[in-house]
Amino acid sequence: MALPKRKPNRLVNYDYSSNGAYFVTICTHQRSKILGDIVGDGLPVLKRCGIIAEEIIRMIPEKYPCVKVDKFVVMPNHIHTILLFMNEIGTGNPSSTLGNVIGWYKYQVTKRINDGREYQKERVFQRSYHDHIIRGEMDYRKIWEYIDTNPIRWAEDCFYVE
Repeated sequence: MALPKRKPNRLVNYDYSSNGAYFVTICTHQRSKILGDIVGDGLPVLKRCGIIAEEIIRMIPEKYPCVKVDKFVVMPNHIHTILLFMNEIGTGNPSSTLGNVIGWYKYQVTKRINDGREYQKERVFQRSYHDHIIRGEMDYRKIWEYIDTNPIRWAEDCFYVE
């Protein structure tokens, strides 16, 4: 019996080390609310795991100097960010692809979170991530606003869980 073909997660034949802006969403394993809570009128209150997730996202430009974290928000069970890739011709790090940056990020967060757990191999994030190549100023502004207002709209969010 033939297995169904999975839809590819990434744009076929696209160079994910290319200069440009990328909108990325990373979800926690089973969408567990381990990163924090939203209180009042959209105020994110981070738990230990969320604080670690925020600390590590701020470290991305140190590890990958050609990558700028332009905007992000840590929600209870997911993270949204805009990453800007700014490779100079001939000086880019060959490992500075979107997949490598996200892989490094998820590994570092998981490692730090699991350092404080009884079970060292617990999953923190879902296996993959969602990305969108930002195409133009209007697309960029729409995504920036979406990230900026995500905590206020938490109850209507597709990732919302009680």
